[in-house]
Formats: sequence, C-alpha cells, structure tokens
Amino acid sequence: MMKKLTVKSSILCALLLGVSAFNFSGAIPDEGMFPLSELSRAGLKKAGLKIAEKDIYNPGQVGLVDALVQVSGCTGSFVSPNGLIITNHHCAFSAVQLASSPEFNYLKNGFVANALEQEIEAKGLTIRITDSYSDVSAEILRAVADITDPTARINTINKKRAEIAQRAQAEDPTIKAEVSEMFIGKSYVLFRYKTIEDVRLVYIPRQDIGEFGGETDNWVWPRHTGDFSFLRAYVAPDGSSAKYSQDNVPYKPKKHLKVNPQGVDENDFVFILGYPGRTFRHRPAQYMEYQEKFLLPYTSDLYDFQNEQMVTAGQDNVSVALALATRIKRNANVLKNYRGKLKGLHNLHLVADKEKEDEALAQFIANKPELKTKYGTLMGDIDQHYRAVFEVAPKELWFNNMYSSTSLLRVASAMNNFKSAIIKQNGVKAQQDFFALNIEEVKKHLDGIFASYNLAVDKAIAQRMFEDAYQFTGKNQIAYFSKQNFQQKSDAADVIASALDRSKLNDKETLYNTILRDVQSVKNYSDDLLTIQKELDSELVVFNDEQKRREGVLNRLMGDYVAVKEQYQAKSFIPDANSTLRLTFGNIKGYSPVDATYMKPFTTIKGLVEKGNSGLPEFEYPESIKNAWLAKNFGAYAKKELHDVPVNILYNMDTTGGNSGSPIMNANGELIGVNFDRSYDATINDFAWNENYSRSIGVDIRYVLWIADKIDNAQFIIKEMGI
Repeated sequence: MMKKLTVKSSILCALLLGVSAFNFSGAIPDEGMFPLSELSRAGLKKAGLKIAEKDIYNPGQVGLVDALVQVSGCTGSFVSPNGLIITNHHCAFSAVQLASSPEFNYLKNGFVANALEQEIEAKGLTIRITDSYSDVSAEILRAVADITDPTARINTINKKRAEIAQRAQAEDPTIKAEVSEMFIGKSYVLFRYKTIEDVRLVYIPRQDIGEFGGETDNWVWPRHTGDFSFLRAYVAPDGSSAKYSQDNVPYKPKKHLKVNPQGVDENDFVFILGYPGRTFRHRPAQYMEYQEKFLLPYTSDLYDFQNEQMVTAGQDNVSVALALATRIKRNANVLKNYRGKLKGLHNLHLVADKEKEDEALAQFIANKPELKTKYGTLMGDIDQHYRAVFEVAPKELWFNNMYSSTSLLRVASAMNNFKSAIIKQNGVKAQQDFFALNIEEVKKHLDGIFASYNLAVDKAIAQRMFEDAYQFTGKNQIAYFSKQNFQQKSDAADVIASALDRSKLNDKETLYNTILRDVQSVKNYSDDLLTIQKELDSELVVFNDEQKRREGVLNRLMGDYVAVKEQYQAKSFIPDANSTLRLTFGNIKGYSPVDATYMKPFTTIKGLVEKGNSGLPEFEYPESIKNAWLAKNFGAYAKKELHDVPVNILYNMDTTGGNSGSPIMNANGELIGVNFDRSYDATINDFAWNENYSRSIGVDIRYVLWIADKIDNAQFIIKEMGI
C-alpha cells in the first residue's frame, strides 16, 4: 500500500525554518515546474487557488499528490477508491498494441471492460507512486570535493548515487529508490517510490477518437483529440506489489481526485501535478547551438526516414502494422517536436540571446575580483568543452542511434555478450550452469526486440545508417568503415544488407531452436552480422569512455555556471525538470501565435465534424459522434456559452514531456481535464518558456464523459468516478 508523502532530513528542516532546500528566492519566477517543497513560494493563493496549499501537499498528511502516479513515461491520477486511473490514450498505446491482434484490434476499435473480470493485462506498463524524498546533495558533493579528474568525478557521483539508493532500499525493501540530479553538478535528491506491477486496461476509446487528427494535428492548436484512457492498478490481497495474477485485487489509493463535470471557463485558474520529463533551461549558448546545428535536424530527418520504411512495410499487413505502430508513433512525435524546437530556436533567436547573456555573465565575473579568482576561466572552459563536442557530433549521433535504428544489431549485441559471458566461465559445467541460469532472461530480452522487428525495415534503415557513416571524415571517421576499403557508399550499404539477409539471427524461431538450443550451439555460431557488431562495439566502448570524461567536465562546469549565474541575476532558479513530481499553474487562456490571429481556448464537436468533412483519413471519426451532435444529444456535458460539448482546452501552464496524462485541476482541486500536448510554438519549452507563446493542450473532462456516456456506452466509468 502507498504510504503518505513525507519530507525528511534537510528538506523537512528547510520547511520548518522557512528556508528553501533548493535555495529559491521569494519572487515568483517567470516559469514554474515547482518541486513540492516550494509550493509556499509559488504564489498559488494570489493566483487563484481556493483550497489550502496543504490540501495539495502536506508532509505527514494525505493530499492531492497522493492521487498522482507515474505511468511508465507519463503521468496519471487515481479517480476512484478502487485504483481506477485516468491518463492519455497515447500513454496506454503500447500496452493496447501488445493486447491487440488482427482478430481483436483494440488499437483500432477500442476496448470497454464492463466488469473487473473483463479487464486485460496492460503489458509493459508499471505504476510508480512518490513515497518520500530528501536532499542528499551534501553527501554526494562531499564525495567528490577533492577529485579533479573528470572521469573519476562522474564515476564517483554515479557510484554514490547508486549507493544512496541501495541504502534506502535496504532500509525499506518495499520501495524503489533513485537519486535525481536537480541542478547538474550541484544538487541531488533521493526519491523513494512505491511500484505497482499489475496494471490493466479498463476503457480505451477507438483510435479515431483517441488519435483523431493523427500526426497532422500533433503539436497543433486547434485540436479535437480524445486523448484519454482508463487503467486500473492491482496488488496482491495483502496490499503488496505483485506481478499480474488473477488473485490480485484493485489497489486502494490513499487519495483519489474528485471529477467536476462542469469543467472550466476562459481565464479560470488551473494547476497541474505531474512528472515532467527533462528541460534544459539552465544551459549555456553552446548547448542551444548543438541542438540547432546537430541533434535536432539529424534526429528528425532520421526518424522521418525510419517511419517511411515502417509505414511502407505495414501497408498491406495488419500484423506488421500493429508490431510497428508504437515505434512509428514515438518517432513521429519526436520528429515533429524536434522540428518545432528548430522553428522556435530560429524564431526566438535563442542562441544569439543566450550568447549575449553569457557575454554579460563573463563581464560580471571579470569585474569582481573574488569571482574572477574562482570562476575566471569558466566561460572559456565551457566554450572549449563544446568545441570538442561539436567536432565529433556526427559520430556521436550516429553511435547514439545505431542500435535503436536496427533491431538485429541489438540482437547481435545481446548474442555476442551472452557468448562472451559463457566463454568466460571456468569449465564446461560452469558454462552449462551459466547458460541454464540466464537463457530465459536472454530470450525475454530478445522477445522485446523482436516485438517491433521487420527485416525489410531493418535492411532499409541499416543501409541508410551505413551510407551516412561511410561519408564521415576527420575525427568523425569510424574505423570499421576505413578498414573495409569501400569504394563508394553503396558498398557499405550492400555489406550490412547482405549480413542481415544471411544471418540466422533474422528469424526468431531459428535463433531460439538452433543457436540458443544449448551452450555449444551458442559458442559455435558466428556470422558477418556478429562480426560487424563486435567491431563497431569495440570502437563505441572507446568513444563512450571519452564521452564519460567529457560528462565529468561538464558536470563540474555546469555546477559553477548555475552558482555564478544565481549571483549575477540576484535570484535562484527552479531546477530543470527531471521526471520528478512537480506542480505548475496558470489560466485557461488563448493566444496569438501570428499577427492578426487569436486562438480561442476551447474547441468543440462542431470543429471535429468540420475537420471530418475534409475527407482526409486522419480526420475520420465514428459516425455516432456526428449523429449525436446533429441531434444535440449533449446530455449534461455541454458548455452553455458554446452550445456544444467542449473537446480540448488551452492554457498557459509550464509543461513538457512526461506531463502527458497529468490531471488538470481547478481552483478547488477538482479534475477538469487531462493534459496531453503543447502547441507547436511551445515545443521550445524544453529550452525556454514564455507566457506569450507557451501553451499546453488538454482534453476537457466534459468530452471524456460525453464519449463514455453517449458514444461508447461506458457509463460504469461515470458511476465509478462518483458523478
């Protein structure tokens, strides 16, 4: 069972003494993803919160935060006393895909369980609940106080983080612990989590509701997407976490959110609790330059190419399309996000603005003798670090994407590692024992790879990757390619295509029944693909060692950078998002993304029907929606001023990836929507936030209830939520 959130050690002391564990100033910041310990400094009551701040979070007591969960990489919230969770359709997407088949295509047709016994295992999904946390910065920084070698520094920090987490888990075996870096090289917090392993699908809307608009509308406003799903958390009869079992029972949360079916109006105060992924707002100009010149364009172009290959492979084969669906969706989401960031970087001139800030910071350091003594080389050292990063950026990005691009290279890596580990065992008996002990785990790992594998896709993408690498020169040149004496890039493409074609790893059944049959079969098997992977990996190991050294350098530099910047701006900052629990607040509010244009903060079913009239496949929707709309069968879910049911809402809260599925709450802490996206201009939020262009998008709870009631006959959901 989940324990109440408590704050311990230094954070508790900080709260009692009225000071901040993260050393914030009393001023309300321009942006805000507030750690829970800083809610008193957020100005919530002044902004419009009607409940007490302690009703949200109060150490030692139950609050709204106890209704929050982390669903894999997303957020969700309990909305009933029986473990019912609401999150996004796209957050449950992979589990729905795994539960689907050509005969039972829940991804396309949706799924409604009218009774507990009808609920389906949500494979791959786990639930994490924040139990407590404490600041451990002093312990970690003390461990590296006398270490100057960059590699030794980062290794010591990582080792210390692991030791602290292991110690916490030894003290309480029911939790999972992680030490999160709040400010790079400066502050660290130990988070304790409860994990629920048995998660089930309860109600999933049809794909033409949950994904209405497809990639055309992704990161776009106005939006008309029913991006919601309902899951349920299960535990063992004694309340402990347990893997999926028919004997398990619904989890009883300490707190669940009350749903307000009246929704919200324009300008209403709203707030979000959730687990935002990562932001990078406290980085220098060179970091933004790296994003603009290298990472964003390379990754978005590569993912675009990958998706072209996967869509083609699945066009006439439902099984293949289902197998590749999650990967296509993730790629499409990232590449459009990255192109939005590129647009933002260009339009906002963010690199140039950051350069001016950094020049002013350098001058500030130079003008103060005590700072010049301590930080005199800081800005030059940062520049030197990034110049070295820029020199090998193509090689780094290629290596970073090598395994994720080609499934069979991951299979080859697993096989080479398994073979190597077997050979290292001393004697035949030891090798056989090692094989028997690990073979099922190896197969489980390979099952995950083969779940989204297609040979034609692998070959096309691998050929593209090898052609790219062939063209690298200077410090980016990869030794494998220079040793092969390829005459042209097509030679490199032909070699990897041939290796994939001829390898016995390309068929799961053959691999399992022959190569993985016994110890000797594993030891005896070799092919060109295994050889290529081994050669590439030997160079990758050396390259990664240098990257780790650079990470150690950056860790120290960024700690100093934030420290001196706090002095320069005479204020402290909110730590960048790092998948830990945060609060953000704002108002239901439209905006003007371009001249002479105002985007209203509500969309309606009328707009959905209008998009459907375009005839484009991504704007297809169930005929029952149009029939109910024409009949004005809105029930109690219409917004009077709109004479329609509101579908999506727009607001100026500070969100990023990981906030998907976060509950949107009104001034009384009641659920009025579910966050799922940002506007295209707000993709730049990861690097910078501004009220003028940063808008997030949620599905209005009235649309969720209307779809459940009038379209999917899932009235049990409404009843269970107590409406």
